[in-house]
Amino acid sequence: MPPRQRLSPADRRAQLLAVGARLFAARPYDDVLMEEVAEEARVSRALLYRHFPSKHALFAAVYQEAADRLLAETRLDPADSLVEQLVQGMDVHLDYFVANRSAVLTANRVLAGDPVIQTIMTNELDTLRARLLAVLPLADERTREAVSGVLKSWLVFVRVLCVDWLTHETCTRAELRDICVGAVIGALRPLFTEDPAPEWPSRQSDTGA
Repeated sequence: MPPRQRLSPADRRAQLLAVGARLFAARPYDDVLMEEVAEEARVSRALLYRHFPSKHALFAAVYQEAADRLLAETRLDPADSLVEQLVQGMDVHLDYFVANRSAVLTANRVLAGDPVIQTIMTNELDTLRARLLAVLPLADERTREAVSGVLKSWLVFVRVLCVDWLTHETCTRAELRDICVGAVIGALRPLFTEDPAPEWPSRQSDTGA
């Protein structure tokens, strides 16, 4: 093994997370070995376990970092239309899902009942719901509660649909995105006196499949 590069604890942790993210994205969870992570990072197994005491801990940290990055890259700008915000958010998440298929399937199937992974997912969905609530024109508390319930159910629907799509692509990526966007617009319309997305479906994004 080549001499180990000296890094600060924070930089070493970031390096190990990057190696773990790459391996978990490329292969099923059970096929990723901690010994391989150490070898790829050119560190001892003892050092790896000092940062992450188990493969589960490493995966959870990788997935938390991914959730944080997705939230940072999801732009919900009141200056944009609701459709533009939804399309941008879906594209950001689909980019990650496609590039990290194995990791997404691990989180949603292999570790579906794991409380740590579920907490990461729930926190991300709750944050996205709060952001959407903040940019929608909510007339009163009753409307807010109704819209909040719709968004909570929709975000779960999107996650389930996207995970199924990663397993068996029954439609194009663009069709999947538009199905998800159309679903929430259709569910929200009865709750507003004015159409929150009058340009939909006549104006759909032209991003390729």
